[in-house]
Amino acid sequence: MSTLLPTLGTAPATSVTAVDVLDAPLDDLLAEYRTEIVDSSITDRTFFGAFVERRDGSRILSMPVGRSAFERDTAARMLLAEGLGLDAPPVPAPLAVSHA
Repeated sequence: MSTLLPTLGTAPATSVTAVDVLDAPLDDLLAEYRTEIVDSSITDRTFFGAFVERRDGSRILSMPVGRSAFERDTAARMLLAEGLGLDAPPVPAPLAVSHA
C-alpha cells in the first residue's frame, strides 16, 4: 500500500511535516494513524473535540456534531497533529489544547 505519510512503525512521527497534515486528504491521515472520528455528545460551543488513544494503539477523535465541514476538518487536523506530536504549528489563539 502506498501512503502519503510514513508508517508509524518505520519512521518517527516527527518526520511528518505541517504541510503533510494540512495537505493530505483527511481520510488518508485518519487511516494512516488508525484514527476514527466519532460524534461527541458535548454541546458546549467552546468544545472543538478530543483526541483519545486507546490501549490497543488505535485512536479516536471525538468531535461535536452540527459544525461546518470546514470547522470539523480544521479541528480534526489540529487535534491529530497535537495528539500525535507531529511537526505542526500550535493551535491559534484563542483556541487552547489541554492534556489530561
